[in-house]
Amino acid sequence: MPHPNPHAVDFLLARRSRPAKTLTGPAPDRVALEPILTAALRVPDHGKLEPWRLIVLERAALDRVAEVAARRGEAQGLPEEQTAKGVSQFRESPLCVAVVAVPRPTDKVPEWEQLLSAGCVCLSLVNAALASGWGACWLTGWPAYDAGFLTDALDLAPGERIAGFVHLGTEGAVPPDRPRPDLAATVRWVSA
Repeated sequence: MPHPNPHAVDFLLARRSRPAKTLTGPAPDRVALEPILTAALRVPDHGKLEPWRLIVLERAALDRVAEVAARRGEAQGLPEEQTAKGVSQFRESPLCVAVVAVPRPTDKVPEWEQLLSAGCVCLSLVNAALASGWGACWLTGWPAYDAGFLTDALDLAPGERIAGFVHLGTEGAVPPDRPRPDLAATVRWVSA
């Protein structure tokens, strides 16, 4: 027989990320962040490969990373607005956890499944933060795909990628909820 957890189901039915621009300080400190990170790592991980790692960017690191984003955007000739958006996600963030996908060489678990596991870490991190009373948002943006930024700002190794930048902080003004998917349009039932 199932053992329902109605509180968890209610949370999942109502959960929603908070726009990064609405997050303010304070952010969770290391003591508050530890159980959130521990929960975030409880994801499907076929083969127990741990194909991910986390980089916690605190205030001084966020300022440094924002400067790297500014230099990289300018060096690439990105439009000013696009560069500014990449810079602001770090400059304005109270705290950011970079979830790094680290595919492991193995014949048993396809790389795709390892990347999905890293994506699960992102969502679990957002949900754990929200469940702990913090605001959280999962972003990527051009910095997540710029090799020079990833090397200069985060010292990623060849083959490592960003699954997401999860920004955490205190919830500010909460905008209205967005429309949610229509089950009738997205679910196909197969009975035989």
